[in-house]
Amino acid sequence: MNTGDVARQSGLPPKTSRYNEDIGLMRPQRSENGYRSFRDQNLHKLAFLGRARVLGFKIEDCHTLMALYEDEHRESLQVKAVAEEHRRQIDEKIARLQSIRATLDTLLHACAGTIAPTARSCSQ
Repeated sequence: MNTGDVARQSGLPPKTSRYNEDIGLMRPQRSENGYRSFRDQNLHKLAFLGRARVLGFKIEDCHTLMALYEDEHRESLQVKAVAEEHRRQIDEKIARLQSIRATLDTLLHACAGTIAPTARSCSQ
């Protein structure tokens, strides 16, 4: 398969497969003329990486996940540890966002919201 074929089958832009190769996440074969030649295994890896990115995994995490994906002797505990760490980071982000929202709610509640330019239209 060429880059266009892989893009159509994976639903990801052709640029994604080139980028993943550039950063070392995929290693497609090269034909004599230098074009990328993808196998079904590359398609599965690209789809896996696409799902990982949608889930918010960072590039460094994707390198770890891909190494585990390619390791036939990996322990599921290793994969679970990466996923649990990612979930912990998401929980931290949610807590920060909830704090920001609470601060904004307080500000909005204190703000009169009138069109008159008064110095005390919002008390803090």
